Amino acid sequence: MTPCDLIVTPTHLRFLGRRFPCTRGKGGISDRKQEGDGATPRGQHRLVGMLYRPDRLAKPSDWAVPIRPGDRWSDDVKDPAYNTMVRVPHLYSHERLDRADPLYDLVIVTDWNWPYAVKGRGSAIFIHQWRRAGYPTEGCIGLRRTDLHWIAPRIRHHTRLVVL
Repeated sequence: MTPCDLIVTPTHLRFLGRRFPCTRGKGGISDRKQEGDGATPRGQHRLVGMLYRPDRLAKPSDWAVPIRPGDRWSDDVKDPAYNTMVRVPHLYSHERLDRADPLYDLVIVTDWNWPYAVKGRGSAIFIHQWRRAGYPTEGCIGLRRTDLHWIAPRIRHHTRLVVL
């Protein structure tokens, strides 16, 4: 582990010598992540993408990609595009990326079960804004908006998410 890694502990996230409160999955930390279990997978995960809402904030990093109306993320194990970004209309179950609330205004995408998804092993693990302190996610890492916006432009190509 390095200071450039995002280290998730039971009480906070560490990055570049700072500590940030965070939330984790309602299913706890898991060594055997499965679709729908609400768990955050333990381990070291590469950061493979950054998505943002251009109608709500400035581009946070030169490698960030805008979320457009109709962007979704497939979470259906029957979908040939399981655990990838898709567009509507889409016949399989999916999660909206262009949400009405601010949870996905800025999303950091990890390589959990990607790019070659194993069906049922769980779809995307994101780092995104939390609902509120102490409110768990569906398996992602949640941060205060201000903290997420501070972290995003400081991420480098070798930064990893490390869940202890």
